[in-house]
Amino acid sequence: MNDSRFDHRKYKPFQPVALPDRSWPDQVINAAPIWCSVDLRDGNQALIEPMSVAQKTKLFLLLVEVGFKEIEVGFPAASQPDFDFVRKLIEENLVPDDVTIQVLTQARPELIRRTFESLRGARRAILHLYNSTSIVQREKVFKTDRAGIVDIAVSGAEEVKRCAALQPETEWVFQYSPESFTGTEVEFAVEVCDAVTGVWNPTPDNPSIINLPATVEMATPNVYADQIELFCRSIRNRDAVIVSLHTHNDRSCAVAAAELAVMAGAQRVEGTLLGNGERTGNMDIVIMAMNLYSQGIDPQLDLHDMDRIVSVLRECTQIDVHPRQAYSGDLVFTAFSGSHQDAIKKCLDVYEEGAPWEIAYLPIDPRDIGRTYQDVIRVNSQSGKGGVAYVLANKFGFQLPRWLQIEFSRVVQKVTEESGQEIQPDQIWELFNRHYLNNEKVLSLEDFTIEKHEGRETFKAQLDYFGKELAISGEGDGVLDAFVGGLKKAINIDFEIMEYGEHALGQGADAEAVTYIQLRYEGQRYSGVAISKDIIASSLNAFMGAASQLLSEQQAAA
Repeated sequence: MNDSRFDHRKYKPFQPVALPDRSWPDQVINAAPIWCSVDLRDGNQALIEPMSVAQKTKLFLLLVEVGFKEIEVGFPAASQPDFDFVRKLIEENLVPDDVTIQVLTQARPELIRRTFESLRGARRAILHLYNSTSIVQREKVFKTDRAGIVDIAVSGAEEVKRCAALQPETEWVFQYSPESFTGTEVEFAVEVCDAVTGVWNPTPDNPSIINLPATVEMATPNVYADQIELFCRSIRNRDAVIVSLHTHNDRSCAVAAAELAVMAGAQRVEGTLLGNGERTGNMDIVIMAMNLYSQGIDPQLDLHDMDRIVSVLRECTQIDVHPRQAYSGDLVFTAFSGSHQDAIKKCLDVYEEGAPWEIAYLPIDPRDIGRTYQDVIRVNSQSGKGGVAYVLANKFGFQLPRWLQIEFSRVVQKVTEESGQEIQPDQIWELFNRHYLNNEKVLSLEDFTIEKHEGRETFKAQLDYFGKELAISGEGDGVLDAFVGGLKKAINIDFEIMEYGEHALGQGADAEAVTYIQLRYEGQRYSGVAISKDIIASSLNAFMGAASQLLSEQQAAA
């Protein structure tokens, strides 16, 4: 089938490098790389609303607390807020002695000079210079040849060296990125980088950083690893160069690409906490670090309080975390399948503290990152419907239908936004109880009779309707249908039932039933929930809870 709207033939397969004697597949990672967080630069540039100075400061302090020793803090020549933030860090002495800040600049003289101006007075800094080297950038953006690209890089490197000499009070580390490395011929990337280091003259005691970004992830992770191994073999003065990675997640393989590339010889990894970044994001440092941890390797980062890390990231970036995102998601240690739950419980029952961790379905001990198997959800103003629904399901047995999850999560969010505090499971239950089960009802059932004839139900009842007695009579395919028909006729309001759900609370003959109902009237929706050992009573009471909301609103508007 050839559909011009979805035609795979317009894409060319990526051509891998020839490396038949590759050695990286036989390597094993046995130590953490040098980490560099780019949350405050690359991650910030990806936000619809960039972080405020207060948010950036809060995130910077978190990154320091987690243990990052190198933190890219901005692109100071590109925007005044970035410039001001770099100045704030330096002037207010917020950078610890063992932490080095990094800033990015394009290879343009005026931007390089402005960047150095932002760093005046810094104790130590990484000056990160870049220009794009890929085939598509050369041919379609810059419209220049290889020599022209090398000239841009070399001129930038010379300006960096000149400006650094004018600020000798700062300990300088130079970093160069051939941007879009994955789309650049490896031999040309080597040529450009050799030309840059030829200007900087790094030594083993004072190395330069060469960062090889998968600015766009273009192939499978093994191809990136081949590129890195070939580059490491080919670069001059390898012992005077720290090879760094900066992988993006266009193919959703950024972590895998970084791991294989470390096996291929890279020593340093740039990324962001939880993978925030442009397009599909940057490499998630939490995932890669925890992957190392799960293999018995010290990641050199303190991720023991994962909920706090997630909370600060949400607050600063206004981006939620998928509940199933590896290690950081709310539900990553939660099994809803009965067989999984049973296997986990049996393993935990025989686990002895201090023994090797071998628990079915749990790759690490949840307690290591501040979680437990029994209680993995903490709900605050940033929490979504999944977190609220999980608490009600696992603590109280309520399996909320999706429409009610959405509605009730708004109720919870309003309360948490007003308080600014985390809300506990018992408080969620109290809120749910007050909002649905024990809310004030203007419609209640006093007495009723049911008759069945030829598959049809006839329902007659006495209701308390705003404190007055109301008699109704209706016929339908079931009790609820008959009740609804009778009430519509009696009060002359034409609403309809949009959603209905029910399940047992617990097991056994004495288990109560819970019913969820949603009504619609003139575009508005009203929900009711009720519990009873009798399913008919549960259904009718849930309906009257929803109808009471509607009727109260109608009376208030009258």
